[in-house]
Amino acid sequence: MIELAPDQLPPLARWFAAGSPGTAALAEHVPAAGTGRWWADRAHAPRTLAVACAGHVLLRGDPSALAPDALAVFDAHYVQAPSRFLPALGSAFDRIVPWERMLYVHQVPVAAPCPPRGVTVRRLVPADAPALAALAPDTAWLHASWGGPAGLAASGLGWAAFGADEVLAVACTYFHGTTYEDIACYTAPAHRRRRLALACVTALCQDIAGRGHTPSWTCSRDNRPSRLLAWTAGFRLTQEYVHYLTGKPARRDGGGTSGRPGRPAAAAARGDTPAPQR
Repeated sequence: MIELAPDQLPPLARWFAAGSPGTAALAEHVPAAGTGRWWADRAHAPRTLAVACAGHVLLRGDPSALAPDALAVFDAHYVQAPSRFLPALGSAFDRIVPWERMLYVHQVPVAAPCPPRGVTVRRLVPADAPALAALAPDTAWLHASWGGPAGLAASGLGWAAFGADEVLAVACTYFHGTTYEDIACYTAPAHRRRRLALACVTALCQDIAGRGHTPSWTCSRDNRPSRLLAWTAGFRLTQEYVHYLTGKPARRDGGGTSGRPGRPAAAAARGDTPAPQR
């Protein structure tokens, strides 16, 4: 695969359905936010196209056009692709791990809970970038789709619960589409079970509805806290699907194996650990 510059992209309507919920919204998010990267099997009249952002990849097109190691650039990524890409993924990596996912869409309006005394829930502003950066290192996934804390803070698409100058919880648009906004949220471990995430998510959902968009929510099937929060915040399940966590690029010298199925280890991305609510 070769990387494409934005001015080299083919018409995207042929490749990605407009107005899609969930992770599929990243195809619209990347050009709008200026984050992420585009890849194709060739620059002129590509037969396979990929868009990658924040450790997630969408693959479309004809996998028969790919060389055996063409997808190796997407190691340690979550890949969402039609099943016809599975042989190509299997040949590119030492293992691919199927990960069951659940897609929710916001359907039931929910009243925002009152924050505890001393806590303020408000929209993030550019000056909040240092407070976001001060969160634990394992929360970098939270703002990865915006290129970092400054990008998220400046986007106008995040809400946070603050105690003094400290961020206690955050909810934000993760992938911003033309119809759906797929959201993410996080609560600092010491401040869980205080309904702070629910307060942030509710405020964000009202904000998204005010833009004429619909919030969506994706999480692992095994992430029960995330599923419970989604339901409480008014989201309802609309689809179940599978994406694939890729391993290391497969060795081509006869010393390795390719495409072995595996069971997921603790994943560090977006809601597949107990800490993030994604």
